[in-house]
Amino acid sequence: MSGISWKMDVGVNHVPAYQVSGRPFATGSINATTATKVEFPYVTRWIYVVNHGGADCRLGFSQAGVEGTNYLRLPAPAAGENTNSMRLELKVSEVWLSGSNGVDVMAGLTTILPDRISGSTGPSWSGSAGVG
Repeated sequence: MSGISWKMDVGVNHVPAYQVSGRPFATGSINATTATKVEFPYVTRWIYVVNHGGADCRLGFSQAGVEGTNYLRLPAPAAGENTNSMRLELKVSEVWLSGSNGVDVMAGLTTILPDRISGSTGPSWSGSAGVG
């Protein structure tokens, strides 16, 4: 027998990885007036996005998504407010932003490496079939 057949790496369906608090990740003041990728060193447990720019922010899971029609819209802050935010429970290795010049991204990370969600379209989602 070659190798250890029972040893497997943790993957996206490993429930205990999502039951514990996430490792902190934060990046701020992202100028995402054009499609901008935010890569995470591990698969996320949750994501918190804050828009404090003067324009709506598109949040998607691929460049094709934010440049097309498969994205979430995080509106610019309303008059008299400084920020607008959203929290998402998602397991992804990257997000794409577009449209705003002032975006912060925080995430809780699992211990799952991004290559564990790689497929034929790359480390994240393709931007087609409604998940862009």
